[in-house]
Amino acid sequence: MSEGNGNGSARDTAEADAAVKQEDRAGPPAMGYRELLARRGVRPWLLVTLAAKLPVAMAPLALVFLVRDTSGGYTLGAVLGGAYVVGEVVGAPLLGARLHGTRLRRELSLGLLGGAVAFAGLALCHSAPPALAVALAFLAGAAPAAHAGGLRALLVAAVPEHGVPRALSVETTLTQGIWAVAPAAVAFLALSAAPGAPLGLAACCAALAAFGVRLLPELGADQEQAGQGSGQQVSRRRALAAGWPVYLTSAAAMALLATAELVLPALLESRGLQVSWSGPLLTAFSVASVVGGLLYGARRWPGGPRAQSLVLLVAMAVFVAVIAVLPGLVGIAVGLVLAGAFKSGVMVTRNLSLRERVPAGMLAAGYSVMYAVQGVGYSLTASLAALILANAEPGAAVLCGAALTLLLTLVSASAERRSHRAQSEAHGIP
Repeated sequence: MSEGNGNGSARDTAEADAAVKQEDRAGPPAMGYRELLARRGVRPWLLVTLAAKLPVAMAPLALVFLVRDTSGGYTLGAVLGGAYVVGEVVGAPLLGARLHGTRLRRELSLGLLGGAVAFAGLALCHSAPPALAVALAFLAGAAPAAHAGGLRALLVAAVPEHGVPRALSVETTLTQGIWAVAPAAVAFLALSAAPGAPLGLAACCAALAAFGVRLLPELGADQEQAGQGSGQQVSRRRALAAGWPVYLTSAAAMALLATAELVLPALLESRGLQVSWSGPLLTAFSVASVVGGLLYGARRWPGGPRAQSLVLLVAMAVFVAVIAVLPGLVGIAVGLVLAGAFKSGVMVTRNLSLRERVPAGMLAAGYSVMYAVQGVGYSLTASLAALILANAEPGAAVLCGAALTLLLTLVSASAERRSHRAQSEAHGIP
């Protein structure tokens, strides 16, 4: 009898241990959206992020409307838009490297104030010399370029570890929503009020964000200590460079986005469809991305962030390629909507992947570098698309954009695999 009790006790203990291990693997229950919004600092963060991101979403089109009636016309508008993007690419890594510890909020505020001044200067200098307008456009892109990385780091610091995926999903959803409404807001203000009105609104939003960011909670002591400790072990540059496979997937994602946005009008025209459909189709693409972001954050998904990012990116590339293959307006719409549904998941998982490769105290800088790489990826793909469109059909440009994305994804996956194998060997794991 006593032997039977001993076996039962051992069995119960083993089952209890197995249950504990299973619970540890599963982790804490996922944080709900309501619980997330109840966290201290999250709601103010949403308002500040809205004010900071709206100018970025409005700027390229707003610059075109600013000068379209001047002697420079649309050509000058394109030059201003290019100067703005170059400013973002240059400013994000340089200023992002300064975002750490107690300096983060101050640096963010100063950058946003610089952007507000540049936007206001553009709005008030409708007939300014082109050289001055180009310089102001560059400053408008460069000064606040690190805001995306800094604000994301503040959000991640404000939630527990198990709430980070859902928090990043909320950020992605907010971003996609802003990008969906910004073009319509720019057109309405520029045509109904004044050519500089959208840039005036951008200046006001950037100024409000600069004030609001000083009211957000600071990074926790653990983030600051992590940044200091990592700095003693390796150089900041080497630590940031460790995230290059993730940066590469960011460039791949932006290559797809550039392909979808820039080639779509030519693709519609080549199939005898009205070019005006490009607006509603891209809006549907953004709305699908908003829905996809909410769905991704609503539950746990199998695999880690790195594997998920690669799978989602491949799926997005496949559905972008679909618009070059399926006939008619419905085929293009189906491809764009499905691609948009996967886009937010790609954005969230690459942000989660970067957290695994870059020290906690340098996340803001890492996110800023990734932001710059996105701009490079978009610009290079835009140039490639223009070259292909000059010599081939729009469908070929779409397929080349998807192929480029798959190639970059393959390179990133190979690097991830080698890195994982090297870490395993270093720890003596066969």
